[in-house]
Formats: sequence, C-alpha cells, structure tokens
Amino acid sequence: MNGQGDGRTPGAGLGGSRGTPPSAGPPGLSSHEAARRLESHGPNELPAEPQVPVWRRVLQQLRDPLILVLLVAAALTIATGDLSDAAVILLVITVNTVVGVVQEVRAEQAVMALSAMSAPAARVVRDGEERSIPAAEVVPGDLVLLAEGDIVAADADVLTATLLLADESSLTGESVPVEKTPGGDDARGAVSAGTVVVRGRGRVVVTATGADSALGRIASLMGAAPGLTPLQHRLARFGRTLAAVTLALCAVVLALGLVRGQPVELMIVAAISLAVAAVPESLPAVVTLALALGARRMADRHAIVRRLPAVETLGSVTVIATDKTGTLTEGRMVAERLWTPLGEAAVVGTGYDPEGRVVRDGETVTAGDAPDLAALLRVATLCNDAALEPPSDGAAQWSALGDPTEAALLVAGARLGLDRAVLDRQLPRLEEIPFDSDRKRMTTVHRRPAGGVLVACKGAPESLLRPQTLADAPDVVARAATQAEALARRGYRVLAVASADHENPVRRPPAWESGLTLLGLVGILDPPRSTSEQTIAACRRAGIVPVLITGDHPLTARAMAERLGIASHDEEVTTGGRIREGTAGDLTDVRVYARTTPEQKLDIVQAWRGAGQVVAMTGDGVNDGPALRRADIGVAMGRRGTEVARQAADLVLADDNPATIVSAVEEGRRVSANVRRFLLYGLSGGTAEILVMLLGPFLGMPLPLLPAQILWINLLTHGLPGVALGAEPVAPDVMRHPPRPPEESVLGAGLWLRILFMGTFIATVTLAVGIWAQETGRPWQSMVFLVLGATQLGVALGSRARPGSLANPFLLVAVGVALGLQAAGVYLPPLRELLGTEPLPPTDLAIACALSGLGHVVMRLQTRLKPERPPSGAGRR
Repeated sequence: MNGQGDGRTPGAGLGGSRGTPPSAGPPGLSSHEAARRLESHGPNELPAEPQVPVWRRVLQQLRDPLILVLLVAAALTIATGDLSDAAVILLVITVNTVVGVVQEVRAEQAVMALSAMSAPAARVVRDGEERSIPAAEVVPGDLVLLAEGDIVAADADVLTATLLLADESSLTGESVPVEKTPGGDDARGAVSAGTVVVRGRGRVVVTATGADSALGRIASLMGAAPGLTPLQHRLARFGRTLAAVTLALCAVVLALGLVRGQPVELMIVAAISLAVAAVPESLPAVVTLALALGARRMADRHAIVRRLPAVETLGSVTVIATDKTGTLTEGRMVAERLWTPLGEAAVVGTGYDPEGRVVRDGETVTAGDAPDLAALLRVATLCNDAALEPPSDGAAQWSALGDPTEAALLVAGARLGLDRAVLDRQLPRLEEIPFDSDRKRMTTVHRRPAGGVLVACKGAPESLLRPQTLADAPDVVARAATQAEALARRGYRVLAVASADHENPVRRPPAWESGLTLLGLVGILDPPRSTSEQTIAACRRAGIVPVLITGDHPLTARAMAERLGIASHDEEVTTGGRIREGTAGDLTDVRVYARTTPEQKLDIVQAWRGAGQVVAMTGDGVNDGPALRRADIGVAMGRRGTEVARQAADLVLADDNPATIVSAVEEGRRVSANVRRFLLYGLSGGTAEILVMLLGPFLGMPLPLLPAQILWINLLTHGLPGVALGAEPVAPDVMRHPPRPPEESVLGAGLWLRILFMGTFIATVTLAVGIWAQETGRPWQSMVFLVLGATQLGVALGSRARPGSLANPFLLVAVGVALGLQAAGVYLPPLRELLGTEPLPPTDLAIACALSGLGHVVMRLQTRLKPERPPSGAGRR
C-alpha cells in the first residue's frame, strides 16, 4: 500500500478540559525571564512594510509615457490659449491618477494580513501558573497549552500530546490534518504558527516567534508586486512611439507652412494643434472606464477587484496556476466510494448536509435495502468521535466538529439513513483503543442490547488487511487489498472497516483486534467543486494552459488533475523533493506539481513568467500568498481563503466559485478589445486630420483647417463617443481563441493597417469634398470642418462590437450629441466666431450627414471583408 491509505484517524476525546492544571508539567518561564526574552527577541509580530507616501504614488502614476504625452499636450494647449481643451486633458489626467492611487493603496497589505492570522491570545505557563496573554507577548522558550479550536501562536516543539491533531492546510496544502506526537519527526513533532488545532490537547515549547516563525518565513517571500500589466506595457510602448511621431509631425507641418509663406505664428499654432489632435487624450479615460465597468460587472458576479488593471490582466493570461485544496476542491473530506465483498456503491451529496443518497448499480439504496453497506457505515459511525452541527446563527450549511475524515464517515452513514444518536443509545461505548501512528487504527467496544459486545475497528488498509487481524478467507482479503490499491491510485484515502462480536465481559484489550470480520472499504477525498471541471475546460478552449500546484500527495494531485482535465494519465508529476534536489528539469515542461512548499510555488510561478507567459495564480492558503503576490494576477478564495491570500491577491472570489475566473477572463478580453476598438477609431481620425493638413496645401487649400477647428473636432470625436466605446459589450467569440501574445504591440495583429486604411478613406472623402466645394464657390473650409468630424463619428458607430443590438445605447447618444455639436459649430453665431466657420445651405449639411453614414458603411464593410485577425496563440506552450 502507498501513503494514500495512512489512516490518520485519531481516536476518542474532543480535546479534553481547558482547565488542565499546569502542575502536571514543567513550570514554564519566570515573568522576569519572559520579559528579558521579549526585549531580546521582540514581540511575536511580523514587521510591517513601510508605507509609500501618497506623493510618491502620484508621481509613479504620472510617469506613464502616455500621461507624459498628455501633460505636454496640455501645456501646449495652454500656450495657444485654448483653455477649454487643456481643461479636458487635465481632467482626464487627474481622474486617471486618482483612480490609480486609490486602487494601489488598497493593494499593498499582504504582510499586515499575516499578522492578522496570528492567534489573538495564547495560554502559557509562567511562574508555574497558567495565564492567558496576548500572542504578541509569547517568547521563545514559553510553555504553551493547546486545545481544540486554538490557533497556534508560534512555532513550537511538542512536549506532550493527547490525540493532538492540527490542520496545516493553509501552510502546506495537505488536505488531511496531521497528528502531532512528542519527539516525532519535523512534521509530527512540531506545530507551526497560524495552524489550527482541530482536536485533542497538548503542551508545546516555543522555538520561533515573529519573523522567525513559519508565517515570518512566508512573509519574507512576499516581495513586491510584478509591476505593469500587459496592457500597461503595451500602452507605455505605444505612448513612447506616439510621442516621437507627434514631434516629427509638428516639425513637418511647421516646415511645410513656412515654405509656402504662411505666417510663423499661425503655423506654430497649427503644428501644436495638429500635435494635440494626434494624441488620443481620451485613451486613459477609455481604459479607466472599461476597467471600472469590468470591476462592477465582476462585483455583480461575486468577484471583488482590488486593483483595476487586474481586470485586463486576466484577459491576457496564458497560464493559470491553481492550488488544489480549497480552490479547485471543496476543502473538506468526503466519503465518496464504498466497497464491500458484495459490491461497490457511491455516496452522493454536497457539504456536510446529511441530505443525500447512496447509489448502487444506478439506484438509490437505504440501510434496509443494502445490509452490507449498512453494516459497514454503522461500524464507521460508532467508531467515531466527530460530530455534525446543523445550520445556526444564519449559517446556510451544516458544519463538522472534530477530525474531517471521521466527519465524512458520519455524513455517509446519515445519507444511508443511519441516525448517530440512535446508534449511540442502542450500542453505548464501553472501551476504546485510540488511534496512534504506529498502529494506524482505532478500536471501540460497544454493549449490545441482548448481551455481549460489538468491537468496531477502522484504520489504514495495510494495518487491518492482515491474517493475524482478520478471520476472513484469504481471497476476500486479497480482493480488498486490490480494491484498496485501485482506490489509492485514483487519489482516494482509503479506510478499512471491520468488526467482531465477543462474549461479555472482555478483559483483554489486545484480543479485541483479532478475529475481526472485514466489512469493507471507504474511499475518502477532498472532492472537486461542481464548477471546477467546466472552468478548466473553458480555460482550455480559450487557449489558456492550466497547471496544478499543491502541497498534497502526488497520487492525489495526479488523480485530481486527470479528473478535471488538467493533465492526462501519462503526464509526469513533479514533486517538491525533485525541485529541491535540482532533478525536476524545466519547470514549465509539466502541468502537475505536488508536495510543494511556498518557496517552490513561487519558483514555479517565476519559471512560467520567465518563459514569457502571463501567469494567474489562484489559491486560498497562507502558503499561496507569495505566489499570489508575484504572479501577474493573484486570485484568492473569499470565504475559505485566509486573510493573507485575500490581501495578496488582485481578485477575490467572494463566493469561492472558480467559474467566476472564466467570467473575469472574458471581462479582461472585453477591456483589451475595447481599447483596440478605440485606438482604431481615434487614431483613424487623427491620421485623417494629419493627412488633410499635409496634403491639403498641395491640392490648393493653403490651410485646410484652423487650429481651433482641429481642436474642436478632436474634442468632440475623442470625447463622449471615444469614452462610450470603452463600454462596448464583449464580442460573442472572445472566449473561443487564445489570448494575445504578451509581446504583441497594442497596434499588432494588423490593427495599424486598418487604422491607415480608415484614416486614408476619411482624408480622401474630406479632401474630395473640400476641392469640390472650392471649385463650386462654397465655403470650402467649413465643409472640410463639418465632413471631417461627421465622417469620424460615422466610423465610431461602425466600430460597435454588436452592430445589430442596443447593448451600448450610450454610444448612440454620444454620437448623436457630438454630431449636433459639430453642426452647431457651423450654425451658431458664437461658435462660428470662435471657430472661424461660415453657415452652410441645407443641401451641404445633407451631404455632410450622408458622408458620415458612408464612414459607418465602410467601417462595417472592412470588418466583414477583412475582420481583425484573432490571436494565433503565440507564446502558448
């Protein structure tokens, strides 16, 4: 048998009395010595990270290249006297900076959360007396008393233990509590800070506190956040390129104007205006709006976004590294498979709720229908010290007290129709032999109503399936051993259950565990959440590589990975031991990692990031904190998750539903698509304005547009319509292709060609109308002004993600308002005076409106005939 069937199911007692007199053991430290050690070692707390001042956070936001371009644009508009446009640009910068700073302040509290995980108080022995002191005052050498429900205050060695069992899943990822015994190895002979005593009692002597404890070592791994998101990297590169292009255009326009004899002052203003027009100042507002809408939608789906850019980052994720216990699984033990010499059965149900059923051969059975299953679960229920509690105080689910493995047996018995209280009255317990790690079994003795006693025994298969223990035929024992091995290979922890009838009284305890009759086997595991398999499948369809990183047993990890579709049966499982020994090879060549430490989880995440992947890490435990913090995006469970995991993460799933991750990926891709949609629209208009200003003079139009007219068009087109594009709904096929490669430019996948095509079309239409108006004696400059703005607004309508729906009515309203203001610039006297335009006859207005519709048509034709090339999956492994 392998380690899956270790049978760690301790025996009697729910923890003993909390009032155990300290005189039974050592006197502990003196108050004087404790005070000296507290001064020497410092308080049992973790050092807090230094707070970053607000002014420094503001400067970090303003260092973004695109923001720097906007600051220069604002300065230039102020220099030209255009205070209204400058005010709009400065408002965009201010809003973007404030939102960024607020989100950042809320995201930097991971180490503080580690302190919150520490026990608020501890029971110690000082001067020979038991005292309750704040956990911060615990020092190395303190004698600490532990009982069921206590949070361990510091790392300590076990001196004495009575059935002491600790839940270390938040630190190790191991789904089964660990038995603690004096003088054991590192795992069994010591307890760690932040773990929880689930049963029993003990005395421990403190060995490490504060930063030297297990929590402190994990805190030292937290480090800094990974930096800019993929979108921020792309926009930073785009901003630098845009700044260089803008400066070059300013120089070209200025030089051409001077060569043609235009006034120096006018051409300087025109060059500056064109530079401002080339900068899509609404881009930060579009990004912020898209992220904010994504965060709001995620909140509606029970996901809390702690850092706005995290919404987009999930859309760029290429690898999802996920913890197992409590993340993909329910974080509790379930008796799922039953086996007796007469056949198999399955236990069906959710949570600890006794409402469920037992299924054999496709049909539900009860205790009366299946005597063999009833005998198996009756003995498992009697040989048991756990308890189930019904919902109370507003709780929605049943809860369990005691060993989770024993609680799983109680639930299975209840679902077959067995009543624990009735069994205890019918067969009261007389004696017991508690579980211990050497015997790997637990035995209880119960008085039968008609006389005699029932001996109930459960334990690891290798402990019970032996000739000296069982009276069964060898073939039955052999079949049971084969079945136990098969269940273990499938990731189950296997318990064997046996019983015997003896004459009363029985005075020789060793005889209780001989001549037993095997009743069957129980396969127990931490089951996957109902949505985990669909989540993994959806990630695969979206081109995202899922990997499993757990501290649990390799067989358990492999079985869960196969069950959820993360890995196939023949794929290798890499263990923490191999990583430590340096024999694991390339960490990105495997999909399942077992028996990993927090340091190794961090190494695995960094290996994937070093391979050029965008990594999301999901987890719920303290041991997941460093990896959550260092991944491109950390996703924590909200209900079961520790405070450390929640504070280290960028996204918290309030309902612990992994399926929400798929929704978040979809929202992230919507953000990226809308940013690209805005760039297509905004830069097409900017390109058209540049071409009109550059080519107009060669076609007989000395100055096609006045600086004020350029700024007015830019204000209208990049204002409400541009921001409204950030609220476009998600495209129907967004989750059917891979994420965009991390190294791809924000204008990649042919977007710059589409921008050039649409910009050229808008400029061609505008220049053609200008020449026609000039030749027919119309106010040609006003026609150019009206057509250039109106055609861009038509392109905005053609850029919708779902043209046939009203999913984004804000865009329709924004375009309508902008079009009205564009016409007002030609007809309202105050605006005519400000912009230097002339009124147009109704026929010319109709022509301009018709051409705006042409912009919409061409944009839709381009999308239909040459749709945007979906990501090819570059960077996938």
